[in-house]
Amino acid sequence: MSWIDIGHIDEVPLRGARLLKTPMGCIAVFRTAEAEVFAASNSCPHKGGPLSEGIVHGQSVTCPLHNWVFDLNTGEAQGADDGRIETYPLRLEGARILIDASALARRSAA
Repeated sequence: MSWIDIGHIDEVPLRGARLLKTPMGCIAVFRTAEAEVFAASNSCPHKGGPLSEGIVHGQSVTCPLHNWVFDLNTGEAQGADDGRIETYPLRLEGARILIDASALARRSAA
């Protein structure tokens, strides 16, 4: 894996998100705890709701439009038939957030 530094953990609000703009569209970076971050597609597959504006709880995010809940570990919707969002590997080095560049390269256009 090839890792890219995308910022300091304090740039992502606790139990919140920020957008990472890529050439293929936006990815949401979620901070679920003091030292826990996840990255996933910003678009809900149901109606395209902006997940970065959703409610972050536990290791999940709830879409702000229709309340679909997604597990940030797997991307799977909880209680929905075919819902899934793309997730991307992140890691922390000290207080810096790193994302896997090869996963971004495989990302399809939004």
